[in-house]
Amino acid sequence: MAPTPQLPTHLLPTTVVGSYPQPDWLVNRQLLSKVVPRTRMTEIWRIPEQFLEQAQDDATVLAIRDMERAGIDIITDGEIRRESYSNRFATALEGLDNEHPGEVKSRYGQLTQVPRVVARIRRSRAVELRDMQFLRANTDLPAKITLPGPFTMSQQAQNDFYRDDEEMAMDFAAAVNAEAHDLQNAGADIIQLDEPWLRNDPEAAKRYAVKAINRALKGITVPTIVHLCFGYAAVVPGASKPTGYSFLPGLADSIAQQISIEAAQPKLDLGVLKDLAGKKILLGVLDLGDPAVETPEQVAARIRAGLKFVASENLIAAPDCGMKYLPREIAFGKLKALTAGAAIVRREIS
Repeated sequence: MAPTPQLPTHLLPTTVVGSYPQPDWLVNRQLLSKVVPRTRMTEIWRIPEQFLEQAQDDATVLAIRDMERAGIDIITDGEIRRESYSNRFATALEGLDNEHPGEVKSRYGQLTQVPRVVARIRRSRAVELRDMQFLRANTDLPAKITLPGPFTMSQQAQNDFYRDDEEMAMDFAAAVNAEAHDLQNAGADIIQLDEPWLRNDPEAAKRYAVKAINRALKGITVPTIVHLCFGYAAVVPGASKPTGYSFLPGLADSIAQQISIEAAQPKLDLGVLKDLAGKKILLGVLDLGDPAVETPEQVAARIRAGLKFVASENLIAAPDCGMKYLPREIAFGKLKALTAGAAIVRREIS
């Protein structure tokens, strides 16, 4: 077995949050646009089922190579096999009725179809293990894989079984933890939990989100990240995004070593980063709501703004969120600007 890649030791390493654009020949991007499916949405795939995995493999290699060519330090598989960041894992668990969905209301008042929880949630099989094995086999760079967070999955399900949502979230957390251990054993250098729905119910988040996150990450020895954001730029317009997070300080008590936040598009008040002293920060410095590719100097300016509140050894430069809704050429251009901008600031402070 090849030696495990070493995590970057230079200042201001770069990474992606998770997803990368899926090719038009693989998915119906028009159908996928403006939708973040919670239940399965198999009709988005253009490839017949018997050839789908092979096509997803090929598209995953394209995503990996784009990240490598752009100079990204810590890469992912681009989440190419997923219809959304959460539904591939969530709908594979036992206890959910995917055929007769329920509904939940988002923070913005939109009703969304979601799986119904009708029995105890259990993970009976690995879901992303082959994804991680394929990623590890196709890059020598440090590799990160993402999982939906337990609080977010509990918010994206209709509870028709548990006495309360906290009990449900803790079973989601146990399922995530079992998966995370398999991914770590398969060579994941970093594991990220996506928790954008911490904002959907801040009061519930205060009661048990950190407890669920800590259960999900229990025993994991590689670096861990919690990502939160205000929603995909393609789905949630910038005008709807606040300039601060209601739950961010609570994450200081999580065992995750790193926190990933959207900052560029909402023009986040970066003073909130002082609430996360002791954590490494993945700072969103690419505005995914703007189709214009940033210049390296624009990226550098956003990194410098973050360095007013975060020590250079604790700042990692990243996009605001996943990039799956962008055209591929724009996503690639933004990643090149990300690495060039980080290099500018790295030279200034080294």
